[in-house]
Amino acid sequence: MNAFVQAKAILVDPAAAWRGIEKDIGDPAFLLSRYVAVLALIPALSSFVGATLVGVVAPSGAILRTDLIDGLFGAIFSYAASCAIVLLLGLIIDLLAPLFGGRRDFEDAFKLAVYSFTPLWLAGIFLLLPGLRFLLLTGVYGIYLFWLGVPRLTKVPEQQAANFTVVIVICVCGLLYAAALAQRMLFGTPGL
Repeated sequence: MNAFVQAKAILVDPAAAWRGIEKDIGDPAFLLSRYVAVLALIPALSSFVGATLVGVVAPSGAILRTDLIDGLFGAIFSYAASCAIVLLLGLIIDLLAPLFGGRRDFEDAFKLAVYSFTPLWLAGIFLLLPGLRFLLLTGVYGIYLFWLGVPRLTKVPEQQAANFTVVIVICVCGLLYAAALAQRMLFGTPGL
């Protein structure tokens, strides 16, 4: 599986992509090493370059850059956190699906988490230029992808898919906020 071909498929025609993903054997280790590991590099590397090499223009007109070592450790932390968040999200989806009439299946829950994160990882390219950080909002498309995939992969009834999506989005926001806060506190670099 080529990560970028699969990412294009999920972005361009999500309904068809979810049908294919539903049939795929979803070995979490394979997905983590061949898809997540590749796409999670985009925001980590972009953030590193943006924070350490490009810098931010301060109100005084000075260009502020993060120390190279802090930037490097921040990028490593961001990369590891991104992988961990997707794994945690897969567990959360697996645990909460039965509460909304779905079924427990970690492999499918993990696939749902991974492919729903695709737009956010790809939007990570906007971290190269600090003035473009607001374009990370294009990653919100992942919510729509998640909502489309919920009935297929977790078997949550379509009537409950919106409610399940809202609960998971709240969990994701909490996980992303905690990771970004930890990264800023530990390394002084902005997190995804």
